[in-house]
Amino acid sequence: MDKSFAEVAMEMSGKSAEESKSIGKVDTADDEVERLFEDKYQTRNSPVYKAVWGKEFPTQDFFNFDFERPNISILHKCMETIEDLKNQNKLYNGKKLSDELLTSLSNAGYFGLLVPLPEKPAVTFSEFTHFLTQIATVEASVAGLASVHGCIGSVDPIKAFGNECHKTKYLHKLANGELLSAFGLTEPCAGSDLTALRTTARLEGDHYILNGEKLFITNATYGRLVSIVCLIDNKPQVILVELPKEDTENFRIVNYDIYALSRLHNNRLEFKDFKVLKENLIELNQGDGLTIAYHGLNLGRVSLCANASGCMKRMLESMIPWSHYRKTYGQAIGNRELVQNRIGKLASYILSSDSLVSWCSSLIDQGYRGELECIIAKTFGSECQKEAAIDLCMKTHGGRSFLGGHIIGDNIHDLLAPLIYEGEGDMLNMAFFKTLVKDHGTAYFEPVGRALAKSGKKSMSPVDMVKNYKVIAPYAAWMVNEITLYKKRMDISHVPYDIGEDVAFAATELQRTGWELSSLMRKYQLKLADKQCRISLLSKKIQNLITIIVTSTYASTIDDDLTYRICKVSCDNLSNSIKGSLPTDDQIRRSVRLGKELSNRDVAFDSILMKY
Repeated sequence: MDKSFAEVAMEMSGKSAEESKSIGKVDTADDEVERLFEDKYQTRNSPVYKAVWGKEFPTQDFFNFDFERPNISILHKCMETIEDLKNQNKLYNGKKLSDELLTSLSNAGYFGLLVPLPEKPAVTFSEFTHFLTQIATVEASVAGLASVHGCIGSVDPIKAFGNECHKTKYLHKLANGELLSAFGLTEPCAGSDLTALRTTARLEGDHYILNGEKLFITNATYGRLVSIVCLIDNKPQVILVELPKEDTENFRIVNYDIYALSRLHNNRLEFKDFKVLKENLIELNQGDGLTIAYHGLNLGRVSLCANASGCMKRMLESMIPWSHYRKTYGQAIGNRELVQNRIGKLASYILSSDSLVSWCSSLIDQGYRGELECIIAKTFGSECQKEAAIDLCMKTHGGRSFLGGHIIGDNIHDLLAPLIYEGEGDMLNMAFFKTLVKDHGTAYFEPVGRALAKSGKKSMSPVDMVKNYKVIAPYAAWMVNEITLYKKRMDISHVPYDIGEDVAFAATELQRTGWELSSLMRKYQLKLADKQCRISLLSKKIQNLITIIVTSTYASTIDDDLTYRICKVSCDNLSNSIKGSLPTDDQIRRSVRLGKELSNRDVAFDSILMKY
């Protein structure tokens, strides 16, 4: 098998054979997932890739916002169930979601939303993420449960890769909530490095004998179905494991204190000569177990952003009544500029998160892989939720934020966990960069790198360039073409003038990013792999530029004056982040006016508004 671009690049940069090979395995798994999609839906034809390299900016053609929400009855049943059980103090059994809640949600059809059955098609992913956002406004753990179950648990692996036996055996049970599911990948020594797996399975007759342990497995407890990634003949594979109802001599669950997602089961699973039916192996015609893992991650990333939006809406609903109730020096804090600015900023985070969720979900429904786009949604949503929780909501509520019953006090670790889940943010920024530059690097820089490696040099002198003109010529031609394409301009006629200027700014900056990426590769050459901070910064800039365009297009689709003004505040914040500049007086006034208007709107009374 040919080595991947990442493995070749690592080798040429002087990395060890072990590190290069490990990186290569991950890169190869990513390539295998790419090949599962039709060519027109692969990454090189995605809106972000075309925006950077082809100057074909993401326009309304890539948006398919569906505001007709079918199956509203299911959503209403689930929302009513959560509220009713919360009022009866039956939402939790101890610290975990109660069996009564899970049964009620199962009866409502909540766990079968993404499960296709002969008698009922699955909902679209756009509809599913809409569900998650709404559910997260009342109980984020319930939204997280459905996300794990439907996106990365066992639903997606069986739906996308399972055979008819797997589908017949498990899909009905997964749909009706009889079997809730999880995905078992992480191990004590295997987190971001997915190649460091130690769990193994060997075939003996009609069973695989499973040995090893899995750590931090969300939604995994007795009697559930877990898709376990293990080594079979030294190759990562996925096998469907029905966990016993209790500990046995061959299996046990190890509980530990974990603050994040504490209402869900998050456990360590230990297998010792544990038997799994041979038929439960998910066999692939191409790829391996990492292919299955990567396939579900994009769904999970968008779901995290959807969940974040719901949580931030709940924070906003708690901040507004508190801003009216709490007084300092005879004045309600809602009349203070700082608090008004916080409210305006939080509204902008919500709008941009909703925009990214709708955009990414639509792309997935259309058939796109959405690798780059889903990374943007995950990193943006998780970072906004973190800032909303700490810098906006917690600071506004003050010390009361740490009381039991408060959205911050009860959920702070849950609100921070998305920074890590489905890929830690800065690691994803580097993955974003690698995905963007892979084709460019293979076409233009790999030949140069091989010439350098052959000569034993780290860079080329002018004389070397002349000697290797055949290697240099294609890149020189690309540079000339890039300069020509730079004259291309984006059509922004569909967005209102007041936010059109923000789109124009983003379009102009995006036109430079292909050149910036290439310049970074040219500057550091074989040392690029070690320039993680620079890679992450440029990735973040590109993501923020895309977010400006997505938010603006989403706002123009809604066509509402308040939405436009929230969008403008979002664009101000993103532009300042890109420029590294402080807000102007005009920008502050816009955010403050927005916050003042929003704080005067009717919002449900928050239970934390007790007198002390």
